[in-house]
Amino acid sequence: MKVTDHINHTKKTLFSFEILPPLRGHDIKDIFYTLDPLMEFNPPFIDVTYHRAEFVYIETENGFLQRKSISKRPGTVGICSAIMNKYGVDAVPHIICGGFNKQMTENALIDLNFLGIDNVLVLRGDPLKYEHVFCPKDNGHKYAANLVKQVQNLNSGIYLYKHCDKQQQYSGSLFDFCIGVAGYPEKHFEAPNMERDLFFLKKKIEYGASYIVTQMFFDNRKYFSFVKKCRQVGISVPIIPGIKPISSKTQLNILPSKFYINIPNELVIEIEKAKNQTTVVQIGVDWAIQQSKELKNAGVKLIHYYTMDKPENIYQIVQAIY
Repeated sequence: MKVTDHINHTKKTLFSFEILPPLRGHDIKDIFYTLDPLMEFNPPFIDVTYHRAEFVYIETENGFLQRKSISKRPGTVGICSAIMNKYGVDAVPHIICGGFNKQMTENALIDLNFLGIDNVLVLRGDPLKYEHVFCPKDNGHKYAANLVKQVQNLNSGIYLYKHCDKQQQYSGSLFDFCIGVAGYPEKHFEAPNMERDLFFLKKKIEYGASYIVTQMFFDNRKYFSFVKKCRQVGISVPIIPGIKPISSKTQLNILPSKFYINIPNELVIEIEKAKNQTTVVQIGVDWAIQQSKELKNAGVKLIHYYTMDKPENIYQIVQAIY
C-alpha cells in the first residue's frame, strides 16, 4: 500500500518508524529487537535507511596500503523483505544517488518491484568523508530530483535501454512506486536560502514525488512555517514531520553540526542541568512527547520517528500519545 494511501485513508494520527540496517557481522535479530515493541502501535510502514559503501585502507603483507570498498551496513533490500514477511507492514527502502550509477539504480528498483514494494524514499545521500562536495558515481545522479525522474520514468514504463527482443517489450508499466523525498524545515545546508531550497523541492514534486518527510526538528514552529511556505509555492503533497528525541548531552553539539539544525535554548538548558544520563534521556522523551502532542492536535495525520535502533525512548513517546 502506498504511503499516500495510508495518509489519505486514516481518521487518526499514524506513527511510522525509521531503522538502520545492522552493522556488518550482526543479524536480523537486531532489527526485530527494535521493531517488536513498536509494532504495538500499528505503524503503516517502516523506513529502512541505505548507507553507501566507504573506502578503508588495509595494510598488505608487503607493507603497502590497499584501498577497499566496504559497506558497513549492508542488507537494505533483504531487511525490507524480512519486515514485510514478519510483520505484514509496508517497508520503505531509501534509494540514494551516492555510490550508484543509473543502471545499478534501475536494477535495484526492478528487484524492489519483484518484492512487491510500493514505496521508495529518494535521497541524494551524503558525500564521502574525504569529499568536500558530493560527487556522483560515473553515469550516476548528482541530484535527488534526477533520481526521482528516473523512478518516475520506470513508473511510466521507460527504461534506460530498450529491450533487444521486441517480444519482451512490456505493453504497460509494471512499476507503480510511490516516491517520497526529504524536506528541510530549517533549509538544506547547501542551499543559499530557503526560497532556493523550496524551488528545488518543488522540482522533485514536479518530477514525480508524492510526499515529503522532514529532517528532524525540535521546534514545531519550524515545521508549521515550512508547511506554510511549501503551500505558498504550490507544493500540495503530504509533508510528514520527522521527530528524533535527544538522548545524550553530546548530541547538543553533534546534531547541529551533522544535520545543520537548531536546538531551542530551553531544551539545551534543561539537558545541560541534568545530573545523569537517565535524566537526559527522560528530558528528550518529554520534549518529543510535547512536540508530538502538538502535531497531533494540529491535525497532522502521520508522525515519523527516527529510532536510531533504540526503541525504548521511542516507545515511551508514542505510548504517551497513541
